[in-house]
Amino acid sequence: MKNSIKILSALFLIGAVSLSSCKKDPDEEPTPTPTPAATTGSLALHFENMVGDSALVFNTQSYVTANSDSFTVSTFKYYISNIVLTKSGGGTYTESESYHLIDASDLATGEITLTNVPLGDYTGISFMIGVDSLRNVSGAQTGALDPANGMFWSWSSGYIMMKFEGNSPQSTAAANALLFHVGGFSGANNTLKTVSPSFGVDVASVTTSVTPEIHLKTDILELFTTPTNVDFSTLNTIHMPGANAKTIADNYADMFTVEHIHN
Repeated sequence: MKNSIKILSALFLIGAVSLSSCKKDPDEEPTPTPTPAATTGSLALHFENMVGDSALVFNTQSYVTANSDSFTVSTFKYYISNIVLTKSGGGTYTESESYHLIDASDLATGEITLTNVPLGDYTGISFMIGVDSLRNVSGAQTGALDPANGMFWSWSSGYIMMKFEGNSPQSTAAANALLFHVGGFSGANNTLKTVSPSFGVDVASVTTSVTPEIHLKTDILELFTTPTNVDFSTLNTIHMPGANAKTIADNYADMFTVEHIHN
């Protein structure tokens, strides 16, 4: 019996020593991999639709053009695409799949947030008014480019870059209507416009903790002036690409200004 106890005790000691020798040295534990520092952030664009210095009010508010024609507004939509930010010291950020339809009757559509923007200070922006030629020949699409948005001419497989509708006593169209559906992406009457509203001395600083906000004013009055003062008695309806559509597009090329930037 005593021999059996001695044998069991010896076996227990051997087992304990074996287990102890199998334990990892605390110093051999793997070092956690540090989380990489963030290199990108976000930037917000706010498009504020105005008529001169007045807030846009649909249907009931009357406004006056540079030609002294009065008018009301019932519809105002336009495409913003191909957004590019210019970084201080050089370099750019280009938004991928950059197509946005702004409908002045839906304020949420004027709020655009750019993501994965490299950290840094940005001193400029450019974007296209309208939908680029490649997407114009790609057929009906989805999202902002969905024909259900009412901005696609199925008969010509092309997008309406800007749609303005309203009324004016000076219009000679039926019911004094104003119907400006501006499109056309090629040839002499191409209406695509790439614009770069100036930041002035302001800078948009993208950091890991701050999303800068760029507030842009969209002035409807600019559709009807500079370089051409539009007379509603002679030009009140546009439903297809052509010289009249280009006239309006040339005018609205300067309808955007940067009002201020919040950092």
